[in-house]
Amino acid sequence: MTAIGAGCQGQCNLGVTVHLLPDEVWYCRVKPEQVEAIVTQHLQGGKPVQEFLHPRLHHQFG
Repeated sequence: MTAIGAGCQGQCNLGVTVHLLPDEVWYCRVKPEQVEAIVTQHLQGGKPVQEFLHPRLHHQFG
C-alpha cells in the first residue's frame, strides 16, 4: 500500500477526500479519527466503510 498526496481532485467542496485505487472508492469529509476505520475495515478487511463514502459517487452502496 502506498499513500500519495494529491492536489485538487475536483471534490474540494466535500472536504478532505480519499480516493482508493484500484478499488475506485472515494471517501469524503474524512476526519483524522475516521482513518483507522478506513484502514482496518476497507484496506485490511476489504469492505468499504459505508458511512464515509462519497454520496454522489457511491449511491449504489447505500
